[in-house]
Amino acid sequence: MIKQDIKKILSSEDEKISTREAYGRKLAELGEIDKNIVVLDCDLSKSTRTAIFAKKFPERFFNFGLAEANMMSAAAGLATMGKIPFASTFGVFATKRACDQVSISIAYPRLNVKICATHTGISVGEDGATHQAIEDAAIMRSFPNMIVISPADGTETRKVIDEIYKYNGPCYIRLCRGNSPVLFNDNYEFKIGRGVKIMDGDKATLISAGFTTSITLEAAKTLEEEGIEVDMINMASIKPVDSEMIIESAKKTGLVITVEDHNVIGGLGSAVCEVLSEKYPVRVIRLGVQDKFGSSGSPAELIKAYGFDKDSIVKTVRENIPA
Repeated sequence: MIKQDIKKILSSEDEKISTREAYGRKLAELGEIDKNIVVLDCDLSKSTRTAIFAKKFPERFFNFGLAEANMMSAAAGLATMGKIPFASTFGVFATKRACDQVSISIAYPRLNVKICATHTGISVGEDGATHQAIEDAAIMRSFPNMIVISPADGTETRKVIDEIYKYNGPCYIRLCRGNSPVLFNDNYEFKIGRGVKIMDGDKATLISAGFTTSITLEAAKTLEEEGIEVDMINMASIKPVDSEMIIESAKKTGLVITVEDHNVIGGLGSAVCEVLSEKYPVRVIRLGVQDKFGSSGSPAELIKAYGFDKDSIVKTVRENIPA
């Protein structure tokens, strides 16, 4: 059942917004209060929504064209001069085309660069495998000093941007293309390294990040109607991950199922497995992209085909909880 203390932060509105849109709007708000914020993009500002900032503050917006590696190097240089650079492009370009620059120029010297990448996961849809970032969290999570966050909705995205603005160090924020339900209201608070338990139960633990939290919540509600009550955790902070919350829930349920729009290798599922294998070994089932490349289709079609839609989550819980 939904935790009593969580009800006050859940949205009662039937609203949808993309996390990239929430990011663009919040970035423009922050630009009003801090002139040290600069924004960098690679000819994708309409898609990443940094165009909102560019329209308000053209003198603090820099378009690098199709040169992601150069953008990351420039962001590093700006950070050394006391600026707070937000560098944006698609997830595939931020993490693969500019991998060396992010690692050596940003993460290694622990510079204050915020990499906010949109169009992540197979939920990008029809653009297909070349534009679907399914290994981005794994790449960024492997860099020392790098924070990795995947917000669940528009509200959490705004809170995340507020938090990383105050944080002095490199961050990677994983944002989505499509609209998703607004789960939280303005009372919600995000903290780096902390998860949020949404539902209480003892049959299984469901842990999700990003827009899949809305899918996981619908699955948890369906299971509750069948008398199967689960612990459900929104784990936006993939690195650092909330080890204490994961272990506490695993001790209660004995079965953990992770849900993510990412390769099951290297992302949220791997982070959870790493915690539990060292601290409290239990069975973990990872739902997500099962070490395959993406393909072209509507987001709904792909989420179902890759096995992390609501029905797949419900079926996995049913088939794996003790009789």
